[in-house]
Amino acid sequence: MEPITLSANQPAARFYHGGAQIAAFRGTKRHEPNTPEDWVGSTTSVRGKAPEGMTRLESGELLADAIASAPEIWLGPEHVARYGHDCMLLVKLLDAGQRLPVHAHPDGHFAQTHVAAAHGKAEAWYILSPGTVYLSLTTDIAPDDLLARVKDQDISSVLPLMHEIHVEAGDCVFVPHGVLHAIGAGIFLAEVQEPEDLSILLEWEGFDLDGEKDGHLDLGFELALTAVENSARSAENVEALIRRGGQPGNALAPEAAKFFRLDRVESPTEIAAGFAVVIALDDGVELTLESGTQHTLLPGSTTLMPFAAGNYILTGPALVARPPVA
Repeated sequence: MEPITLSANQPAARFYHGGAQIAAFRGTKRHEPNTPEDWVGSTTSVRGKAPEGMTRLESGELLADAIASAPEIWLGPEHVARYGHDCMLLVKLLDAGQRLPVHAHPDGHFAQTHVAAAHGKAEAWYILSPGTVYLSLTTDIAPDDLLARVKDQDISSVLPLMHEIHVEAGDCVFVPHGVLHAIGAGIFLAEVQEPEDLSILLEWEGFDLDGEKDGHLDLGFELALTAVENSARSAENVEALIRRGGQPGNALAPEAAKFFRLDRVESPTEIAAGFAVVIALDDGVELTLESGTQHTLLPGSTTLMPFAAGNYILTGPALVARPPVA
């Protein structure tokens, strides 16, 4: 089975601005308004809007259906033995044309118990253009106080209570379940995450959404906010969630390993057979299969690697996103 070059898959009319940096990265000429996310190799739909967000193969078949019909070909026998036909991964390109709202994502137990989802939503951001991110609280906020601020949309008083962090290209930020966060305007990043679309929004004024209706996973804010971490983390604790510098090898903080993997490669690196998304950076990448067949991955391209493609060697700057080890 050969690698599959993926075209852009940008859900329409998202609630925040962006898309120009995705077009520039991919080398396309234009973008539609409010298309700030490219869902890459996706078996996940936009919440409540299936099949929007899900990747279609050239045949027109949904990737999710192709995997379900032949999981060992796509995912490998060890993965299937542990996780079934769940690929355990969602990758996005994200262009923050404006600061994203303050929000958080639930853990797996909360998601399974309250919204019948298979996963929570831990995520990590590999920064491709620099800027500011906001991550966790610098001081505790009592649950009743946080609820009141959300209902009053007094989030301007919450943002100053969050760690404001400058990130450079090559830094990678892990965002655990429940941790409040926001991505600053102008940042472009590659995101790896658990394959769910579950967000608890604390802020919606100035964004194209109805937070009172859509911000609480249809649970009401009283329950939804119990999934949000309202206690402070120290600066040292938050910095431990960040890998700085963009060096080759594992890009993620250690606690991310149980959710997904993300590696940066530069010099020739052999990658074991398995489901993966390869994002080619800068000057492009040479991909060599065990058969000796070579593929040139253009800068800004995204390539889906099924297990049946076998082991392969990447030469050149790239990101390789994979599910957790089976």
